[in-house]
Parts: sequence; C-alpha cells; structure tokens
Amino acid sequence: MTVAVFIVSLLAAMGIGMPIAYALLFCGVALMAFLSATSGLVAFDSQILAQRFVDGADNFPLLAVPFFLLAGEFMNAGGLSRRIVNMAMAWVGHFRGGLGYVTVIAAVIMASLSGSAVADTAALAALLIPMMRAAGYDVGRASGLIASGGIIAPVIPPSIGMIIFGIAGNVSITKLFLAGIVPGLLMGLAIGVTWWWLARKENVRPAPRISMAERLKITAEGGFALALPVLIIGGMKFGVFTPTEAAVVAAVYSFTVGMFVYRELKWSTLYGLILAAGKTTAVVMFLVAAAMVSAWLITVANIPTEVAEMLSPFMDNKMLLMVVMMVLIVIVGTALDFTPTVLILTPVLMPVVLKAGIDPVYFGVLFIMNNAIGLITPPVGTVLNVVCGVAKISMDEAFKGVLPFLMAQLFVLFLLVAFPSIVTVPLRWWMS
Repeated sequence: MTVAVFIVSLLAAMGIGMPIAYALLFCGVALMAFLSATSGLVAFDSQILAQRFVDGADNFPLLAVPFFLLAGEFMNAGGLSRRIVNMAMAWVGHFRGGLGYVTVIAAVIMASLSGSAVADTAALAALLIPMMRAAGYDVGRASGLIASGGIIAPVIPPSIGMIIFGIAGNVSITKLFLAGIVPGLLMGLAIGVTWWWLARKENVRPAPRISMAERLKITAEGGFALALPVLIIGGMKFGVFTPTEAAVVAAVYSFTVGMFVYRELKWSTLYGLILAAGKTTAVVMFLVAAAMVSAWLITVANIPTEVAEMLSPFMDNKMLLMVVMMVLIVIVGTALDFTPTVLILTPVLMPVVLKAGIDPVYFGVLFIMNNAIGLITPPVGTVLNVVCGVAKISMDEAFKGVLPFLMAQLFVLFLLVAFPSIVTVPLRWWMS
C-alpha cells in the first residue's frame, strides 16, 4: 500500500502539471501523512519536512555542481569547445562522412570537460549542424548523431549525474568517475561504428585534406583544451584533489585559458555566464533538496524492502536482476528527465542492489548510462529537444535520425550487463 501511495501521489502531482521538484515535495507530504495516519512510524510535522529539505542541499560534494556548470559556460564562451571541433576536423574531416566522425570525437572530448549533456549538445549542434547542412548531410540523421554524442557527457568524468547519484546512493564519486571512462568510450565507439555504416549512403563531398603542418598547428592551438581532462582525471587518480576540488580546478582553468590564452572570454560577458550557471545550479539543488525529503520517507516507509520482495524471483541471478532493473529504468526514462529519475529511483533501487551483492559502483555507472539514454527518447528527451530547436526540425524527424544510434547505445548498455568486468576490471586498475 505504501508503494501505491508513493507512485500515485507522484504521478498525480506530475499529471496536473506540477514541476518535478514540487511533485517530489507533495509526494513526501503524502507519504508522511499516510504513515502518520496508519502505522505511526512518523508523526506529521512540517518542521521535519523543512529540516530534511535544507539538509538535502547542505552537502559538501554538491559544491561540484555549480563549478562544473560554470566551467562548461567558460569553455563554450572562451573558445575551448570550438577548438576541439577544429582539431577533430583537421584529422578526420576529409574522410567520407568526415563531419560525423568529427562529431563523435568532439563529443567524447567535450564530455570529459563539462559533464553536462545539454550544454555539450547545444555547443556541438550550434557548431556542426550548419556545417553538415551546408555539406549536404541528412539533417535528421546529423541531429540524431549529435544528440547521441551529447549523452556521453553524463558517463565520462566529470559527470554531474554521477555526483548526484553518489550523494543519493552513498557511493564514492571518485570511483564512479573512474569507472565511467571505459563505458563512455564504448558509447563513442558504438555511435562511430553506426555512423560508418550509415555514412556509406551519404552522397556528400568530404572536406579537403590539409597538410600535416596545419594539423599540428591546429592541434597545438587546442592543446590547452585537451589538457583539462588529463588534469582532472590524473588529479583524482593520484589523490591530488577530490571531485569537488576538481570542479573548482576546472572552472579556474577554463576561465584562465579562455580569458588570458585564447582571449575570447570577455569581462563584459562574465556576469551573464555566472548567472546562467547559477540558474541551472538552483534548479538542480532544489530538485536534490526536494528528493531528499522523499528519499528519507521512502526509507522510513520501508519501500525498498517492498520493492526487493517484488524483485525476489530475480535476486538469485544478478544478471537477470540487472536486466529487469535496466528495463525498468529505460521505461521510466522515457517519461522523466535525467535528474528526477536519478533522485527518485536511487533510494528505491540501491538497497536492492546491495542486498543482491551487486557492486554499487558498477550499478551506478550503468544506472547513469541508462538515464543518459533517456535524454534522447521521446516524449521528454531533453537532449533531443535541444537538437530540434537548434536544427529547426520536428521531433519525429529527429527521433527517426537518432534511432540507429539509440539502438547502438542500448547495445553497449546490455553488453555491460552481460560482462560486468568491462567496468570493474579497468576500475581496479585505475584505483591501484
């Protein structure tokens, strides 16, 4: 009955158009009222709800969110993103379907800089869609490729989604970051191979080949952008700084490079960039705070135990249990955005994962990857909507274009379900 109250109250609030954060708060109030009236596990008290709300946002690792968002703003405005695209263009732009390979390479590199799927997709779409349209590529397919490349950002470190999951699930963020490297690269490889298969039918003229001297010059210009992921990952591997400190390093580094090296970041634009990062941070923090109210009541109401009982037929087979949970997350991800899905399902599924003896870091990586895939599935599909807005195409056209790449990403997801060592073995190497 408690599970029904949780689901019905949440869906009812969302169904009448209530914003997700307020729907989570409403769900928490409904759960507290139900528990107070039936079991007596907790007395209804608005002050407790307010305290839990404040405590949800009062978490040191969450400081990484505004700084990584600010770093992403500085990168786009300071010319780092454009130079990454230029580097990829210099090396692979002359191949058949070259702009598609540029998209894949740029998406992987930018994913290791910002950690935000929406920000990366918007930057890539603004830079590459006009070029691909002018070169004669199918715009729907090009948009689908860019969208599927953008969702690599939550998987490859630094990942804002992994920070939120780590806090909600009490899992090491550093381990999540390092465990996401190989799966993120596999996602890039999967869409690259898919593009190679599709690009054989593209009748477009490749970009002219440039000399090796020009390639090296362009690569040297983008060297400062390439140094950032090395700095962040190396710093965390060798214990120089925590993920929260890495966010500050990323923001300061991208500001310094954009302002004093590339000189494309202007003092006059700083206020707007900081304001944009602040607004996004406010949305994320409000969601996290509201979700922590529901998460506390989910624990008090013992909902994870009820869910574990529902999944008990699969508990003896870890792979089958993972398949069931991944299918559930795929379904939920079509209706909810990335952050709400993470915040709602983490406190429900993590006790099941721990009871079944599944590595929480391994589960976290697949969980985040699955939620990232939800960003390109309609009807919500935030990343897909971003691409539609930039390319000025319909959702139907964009979904038709993204479908082959969506299938490739799902293939990688279930490949990792079948072979957990693809995630766990590199993680042990990174941590050694």
